[in-house]
Amino acid sequence: MALNTSAEAPLPVGEVSRLIGGWIERLGAVWVEGQITQLSRRPGAGVVFMTLRDPSYDISVSVTCFRQVFDAVADVVAEGARVVVHAKPEWYAPRGQLSLRAVEIRPVGIGELLARLEQLKRTLGAEGLFAVERKKALPFLPHRVGLVCGRASAAERDVLENARRRWPAVRFEVRNVAVQGVHAVTQVVQAVKELDELADVDVIIVARGGGSVEDLLPFSDEQLIRAVSECRTPVVSAIGHEPDSPLLDLVADLRASTPTDAAKKVVPDVGEELDRVRQLRDRALRTVQGLLDREERGLAHALARPSMEHPHRMVDEREAETDALVARSRRVLGHLLDRADSELAHTRARVVSLSPAATLERGYAVLQRADGAVVRSPEEVAAGDELRARVSEGELNVVVVPHT
Repeated sequence: MALNTSAEAPLPVGEVSRLIGGWIERLGAVWVEGQITQLSRRPGAGVVFMTLRDPSYDISVSVTCFRQVFDAVADVVAEGARVVVHAKPEWYAPRGQLSLRAVEIRPVGIGELLARLEQLKRTLGAEGLFAVERKKALPFLPHRVGLVCGRASAAERDVLENARRRWPAVRFEVRNVAVQGVHAVTQVVQAVKELDELADVDVIIVARGGGSVEDLLPFSDEQLIRAVSECRTPVVSAIGHEPDSPLLDLVADLRASTPTDAAKKVVPDVGEELDRVRQLRDRALRTVQGLLDREERGLAHALARPSMEHPHRMVDEREAETDALVARSRRVLGHLLDRADSELAHTRARVVSLSPAATLERGYAVLQRADGAVVRSPEEVAAGDELRARVSEGELNVVVVPHT
């Protein structure tokens, strides 16, 4: 409940501490899970002191318990172990400190860890964080490779040596972090975010050697998985050995079975690339040479044709054919003209023989009236009519006399 205080009526520190203690007392006992980071078992002391830490959020709380409570699990619990404690919050008013008084401690077994990881895997998978369409392609030749690994670790050495052996000019931006323990999650997340913000880092490798399920737990932490899913830079997971499969493998854009395998997948081999360039160059030369050879053979075949060896032969042959056709056309035209001339002569002879002039030349005369009409019958004229008699050599005027 809120307190009525002011600058003029403040509460003493002791009263505030007492009130906080009262509120905490009302919270009651709770079950808490965390990782033991500090453990103090002084000989002869009846109380055991420890620090319980949440590795995902970098939060710690002090825990105390009677020796007999801790002795029940002393054989399986040590610093770095994950435990579940049943404890009651306590407030130490003189120093203003919060702690938990544990009455029961249970180690978190492998089966429970795996079950929780499987549940987290299903939850994140349902959100689409592991979807294939989210995966980003790695660059062929990265300008700079970001590497998150343990300090002076075998994983760091394997990645650097194998990458530089494959491509000596490759450059790295290394972030050394804790890869197990209570600080691993926060340090790995921070390192990944720092590298993702660097514009010249084209790919990020998160590498660690093999280890137990507990050792690899930081790489299945939800906070790390979500941080990697939000990266704009492609991320390669190289955690442990081939059988190890932390959740980071599922959200990463590429999974490498080992740190050495990560170096091989991220950086191309200069020798292999030179061989590939030589092969492609040889293939291109063979292709071009094949094209030239084919065109050369085609050209030689074309030049070997008679029309190309003796280009005037076709003209000469066509000239002879043209002369023959011209001569033939002239003969045909001559025959046609002769035939037409003969027919014309015959026609002319018939026309001449049938013309009135030819009739007149044979002694006949044509009588015409004054209007030029030809007289064909005696009934057409009367006695005394003047007519013209047309003969071969001219005309005569005649008068019709009565018939006696």
